[in-house]
Amino acid sequence: MVEFTRRKLMATSVAATLGASVSSNVIGIESTEPPEDDDTPSAPYVKGGLKRFSSTAFGAEVTGPFVFEDGTPLYSLQHPSRDNPEPYNTSGIGYFEGFQFSMDGSNDDFSGLSTPQTNEEKGMIRSASGDFTFIAQEEDRINGGTERLGVTQTPDGWNITPDNFAGTQYGDPASNPDCNQFVPTNEEGTEGFLFTNWENSPGNVSRIPISRDGEDGWTADLENAVNLANTEPMRELGGTRINCYGDLSPWNTMISAEENYAQPRVSLTATVGDIVEKGTGKDLIGGCQFWNRPNPNGIQEAIDGYYGDESWGVQGYWALTGLEFLAYYLGAERVDQTSMPVDQSSDDESNTTKPIGDIYPNPYRYGYFVDFRDPMAETPQPIKYYVMGRASWESPDIQSDKRTVYGCSDGDSKGIYKFVADKEIDGYCDPMNVAGTLYAPKVTNAEAAKKNPPADVNLEFEWLELGHAANDEVEKWISEYDEVTQVDYLETHADTDWEEDLEAALEEADKEIVENGNRNYITNEEIVEWAEQYENDGPDGVDEELRKVPFLETRAAAKEIGATIEFNKAEGVDSVDGAGPGDYVYFAISALNDALADTLGDIRLDRVDGGVVYRAELEDDYNVSTLEPVIVGPDTSDPADVADDALINVDNIYVMDDGRVLCCEDADKFGRSYSNDCLYVYEPEE
Repeated sequence: MVEFTRRKLMATSVAATLGASVSSNVIGIESTEPPEDDDTPSAPYVKGGLKRFSSTAFGAEVTGPFVFEDGTPLYSLQHPSRDNPEPYNTSGIGYFEGFQFSMDGSNDDFSGLSTPQTNEEKGMIRSASGDFTFIAQEEDRINGGTERLGVTQTPDGWNITPDNFAGTQYGDPASNPDCNQFVPTNEEGTEGFLFTNWENSPGNVSRIPISRDGEDGWTADLENAVNLANTEPMRELGGTRINCYGDLSPWNTMISAEENYAQPRVSLTATVGDIVEKGTGKDLIGGCQFWNRPNPNGIQEAIDGYYGDESWGVQGYWALTGLEFLAYYLGAERVDQTSMPVDQSSDDESNTTKPIGDIYPNPYRYGYFVDFRDPMAETPQPIKYYVMGRASWESPDIQSDKRTVYGCSDGDSKGIYKFVADKEIDGYCDPMNVAGTLYAPKVTNAEAAKKNPPADVNLEFEWLELGHAANDEVEKWISEYDEVTQVDYLETHADTDWEEDLEAALEEADKEIVENGNRNYITNEEIVEWAEQYENDGPDGVDEELRKVPFLETRAAAKEIGATIEFNKAEGVDSVDGAGPGDYVYFAISALNDALADTLGDIRLDRVDGGVVYRAELEDDYNVSTLEPVIVGPDTSDPADVADDALINVDNIYVMDDGRVLCCEDADKFGRSYSNDCLYVYEPEE
């Protein structure tokens, strides 16, 4: 057994060649108030033009933008306030009847929409032109009346809702429609299937037949719509979690991204090496280590109870909600889920949740891009691209070379990643044979960028190779952890028999994992050993049994070799269909703060809580190496006359055929005179 010690800043030939820093900062992660938001020069800023096209109903995000071939825009109304007037009090998918974007380059197809002023305007969807018309809404009857749109079911047909199952849930059932992609079935593009992500746990993707008849607009055939989560191929795959945004692949299929926020095993800027050196995960451990804990999202309250004033924020713990529901989706026997909190200061409250012992989801099966091959088949066949890395994916962008994929991982201190397949992805006879190399970024001009306004700084970076593998190879590594249940969590980590004293066993197990990590999965020692070998011998020189580390623990592995895993809420990535060298890939960073603006790590820009949209020019080999800021959001201190017309907390982005970019908001109010999120159209500078 190797003695694991703190790695020093060193310059071996391999590390120097790869540009990898092998140091990190041992930190205690504390809950602190954000720094005072001084005015940042050139915030807000737009390199080009920005016009508001739509404001959505109160409480809702603008998600899932899509533009049909004739220029008609569509998006999802996600989790609107239930207090809005009908029909804007329930989620749904709709298009703007009577309006088409002009793709002739004139950019004058609409005038900017005014801000919402009255309560009536704030409670509805408004647009600069056209009338928002719903195609379908949450829990509509579909599939011959046997299902409700967006609602997952158990194998025996029970709707997985709080009415039928106790336990924690990730969002109201069917309240979170997100990505929309249309796959036409005729040459005119007037008939086809609309695929929609549902950002819940268990996750879901629906397929709705839609058609347009002359001037009558788009209509949905709900009778023949299906929830793909309830099909046998999806259940055999283990289902999905938190399906967020996605992409239409160059081979014309829906790519759905799993935004598995619960995957961090270390919090914020910490590394696994920090835990090993410190000898404990106090202040450092992340939510994924508690994945198969009974009542998993109760871990934060438990930590607060165990450690009192010395407790810390467990990153990603809240996204452990819905895991019991996912177990029932897979066929687990129902147990008494009370979801009572652990309160160490009271004898009257205890966690009485009985652990699930028969079937439980494997954490390494969630957090991937899902491709729905044969989209027109009676039952599309899903494939997860495990080889592209595991993250809280907001979205992918697959380039026209059909080999290069860029992905954004959402959340605090996350990464932007690249995957390059050995050959065209759709050229593999079996998608499980897709093979290629996974990369993480390393910013190379950090010193020049330090404490400068984001609008004035291009971020230069190179890509660190994490490893090479094939999809079926990674799936075999994942399958090693398929049988771990909530019972195993207790029996592996606690001395007390949980059947005799559940509360004591749960506390013992929680504390043991804080100290030494979850022994049911890849261990801290394995990750540190992988990094040691990587630094000494390069990515191809690691032991065979450690090759799985960067694919199953992508974020932790990238941090360990000094990659720049500091992007806060990397929400969107897209390029024009058919983009080639010289065209741009756009990256949306919802908030430029925390690790991007603190005193740790590589990037130390001025803080802009309103976020930034970057673009990167595709090089001859479809690589990108420079992020150029083109939209910078406002500061939180900016008044309404500045903030009202600025893009705030950009989420999904969609590049239209003429190069304009649809920018969706998931915004805080900042200094605005209204609280509604909006859809903007960015017109790049000529």
